[in-house]
Amino acid sequence: MVRLRAYRRFFVVAWQFLPLLWAYTRDRHRFVFFGPGRQVDVETQRERANRLLESLLTLGPTFIKLGQLLSTRPDVLPPAYIDELSKLQDEVPPAEWEDARVVLEEDLGPVEERFEEFNRDAISGASLGQVYRAYIDDRLVAVKVRRPDIESLIEADLRVIKFSLPLLLRFVQDAQAFSLENLSDEFAKTIREEMDYSREADMLREIRGNFADNDRVRIPEIVESHSTGRVLTMEYIGGTKISNVRELDEKGIDRHELAETLQRTYLQMIVDDGVFHADPHPGNLAVREDGAIVFYDFGMSGRVDSFIQHKIVEFYIAVANQDIDAILDTLIEMGTLSPEADRQVMGDVMELAIADVRGEEIEQYRVNQIISQIENTIYEFPLRLPSNLALVLRVATVVEGVCVTLDPDFDFIETATEYLTEEGYREETAKQVAEETGRELWDSTRASIRLPQTADRTLTKLERGNVAVNVDIEDPNNVFDRFAKRLIYGLLLSVTLISTSIIYAFRAWQPALVPALISVFIIYVLYRSFKKRRKGIRARPQFTRQSMRQRREE
Repeated sequence: MVRLRAYRRFFVVAWQFLPLLWAYTRDRHRFVFFGPGRQVDVETQRERANRLLESLLTLGPTFIKLGQLLSTRPDVLPPAYIDELSKLQDEVPPAEWEDARVVLEEDLGPVEERFEEFNRDAISGASLGQVYRAYIDDRLVAVKVRRPDIESLIEADLRVIKFSLPLLLRFVQDAQAFSLENLSDEFAKTIREEMDYSREADMLREIRGNFADNDRVRIPEIVESHSTGRVLTMEYIGGTKISNVRELDEKGIDRHELAETLQRTYLQMIVDDGVFHADPHPGNLAVREDGAIVFYDFGMSGRVDSFIQHKIVEFYIAVANQDIDAILDTLIEMGTLSPEADRQVMGDVMELAIADVRGEEIEQYRVNQIISQIENTIYEFPLRLPSNLALVLRVATVVEGVCVTLDPDFDFIETATEYLTEEGYREETAKQVAEETGRELWDSTRASIRLPQTADRTLTKLERGNVAVNVDIEDPNNVFDRFAKRLIYGLLLSVTLISTSIIYAFRAWQPALVPALISVFIIYVLYRSFKKRRKGIRARPQFTRQSMRQRREE
């Protein structure tokens, strides 16, 4: 059944994406099979991104989720697409009550018996589920119900994505192909986890326990007796939407303090606890009368291992200290930046990004703007974005955006630096640097002692003629291979042209057509080879203040 549905969905999906694939094909060859490539400006990218957004919305829940995941992956899509897909809201019309009732009664039993009162109008509808209000023992609760028959649709769509991936990889560069293959596996894993409300309950329970002693954070308590893998029941906690600045002001809530609380909460989740709420858009955050922040919807949540936690701390400290080398080292150690990347170019990008967002005071700059500038380079430089780090990056940018909405003068770096200092991370990092420096000094001392003996052995071998030198030439762009092919094509062209001339000289013009046609073909192949050279062997773009300013204006 799933396989048959997947075949039908494949043609529906292909019909939606065919115009975009045709446009991308013509970008590579103006006349599809031949001709020069086309340059695509930012405005055209935005138009295409908007068409992609409409197609994802038309295709339904699975592709809405896919679009949301793609919006967190600047290593896969250019900035114009990221901006457009970031508008995707996980809101679709709720399913009919009778359909939702079937799921409820299959998992919990008759609604009238399990609940004192049940409001049949959904208070929110998402791509995978919908939420209702109800009463259990005079206690107001929120009941999240998974959409009926959503499993078969998602499994069919996942098969379609798997079938389509080899075809899609033909339209992207090697760097994006690598990321897309990883993204496909990551997406399948993520959406299956989000369909499992038992996993969401476990994450919610764990995060709630981490903030049990914090009266500035409110996380709903699960009603265990009314929760299953498809139904999640929790206490209902009302509040003002965190982006409703006017109502917050009317209630006398300090917005700067609220922004600081939100930022510190996420720093604790990511840096200390290693488990975090990963969907902090304003619809999932509310504020109580006492200023406490309420968190909703833990379907999208993640974990950070201790190594990444440590590297995130190092990254924050390096940004605060404007230590470019430390920033690059941290990115390489996290697996985000290739060790083969041009450090000079990447260092210039980092320096320009930090200088471009620096305020009047030396540390008055926002990490969201820094990350935004870095994201613009991820699509063009040899960077990789591990899945768990991509989720952290998304959380960081969305949270900083919410904080700036609450307080336009909010300084993310200052708050992060204060938090890391209070928790002792900066002292710990300084101690580690001192220990590493000591080890390096010791290693250097030992090496200097052994150096004379090593030099003596090497000179002795040179004197006896026993030294062999092996040279490996790295050629990732296949430059030598292309030059060799061009040389062979040139020799063949010379032979065919000479043959044509000799045969034609004997007034045998018909036989002369054969080498002449071969010559034309070789000329075309040579022409294509040099066209590829301009696209594939060109130097990496140098980022300057002028080019970055131009990108922002576009």
